Amino acid sequence: MKLFPLFLKLAGRKVLVVGGGPVAAAKIAALREADAEIAVVAPEVVPEIGDLATAGKIALLRRSFGAADLGGVWLVVAAATSEVNRTVAAAAESQRLFVLAVDDPTAASAYGAGTLRRGGVTVAVSTDGRAPALAGLLREGLEAVLPDDLEAWTAEAERQRARWRADGEPMAERRPLLLRALNAIYETKKNGKVAS
Repeated sequence: MKLFPLFLKLAGRKVLVVGGGPVAAAKIAALREADAEIAVVAPEVVPEIGDLATAGKIALLRRSFGAADLGGVWLVVAAATSEVNRTVAAAAESQRLFVLAVDDPTAASAYGAGTLRRGGVTVAVSTDGRAPALAGLLREGLEAVLPDDLEAWTAEAERQRARWRADGEPMAERRPLLLRALNAIYETKKNGKVAS
């Protein structure tokens, strides 16, 4: 089955995390980076989840999952046992919500990715839920080969995009123009000049 890659704007949107262990804590950290409004449902939680709740950074319901927990939710992360994940998936499916079921592809309708963020660029790698460890290794490999000054690439691409839009530059011609502009950054560095 082919998947459709997608980046979600979760800022200010409610995301439900079912489960309170270390895997749930890792997903909560990623969701906090996206500024999601996070609610956690779990009878027991690891200390870092409890600390976030105490600090008012997440909502915590210390009990078992119920279908009513899906009210107002945009996305569900199931990070519990396989049995609980299946229950969550069935309830979410009836409400047309996507479920990211951690390491449980049969209960998932969405899959996480090995994610690298640098210089305003986000690269995500997925193995369609089949081999999450491989996705992580591929992400590490990409991290090693992407330039440290990726921020300069992003800034140049933004400058070029504004120019292209103002000039009505056709989409098909933009990539070669960007490549030339990025090469100019390296030529400038190589020659010891400061870019203007």
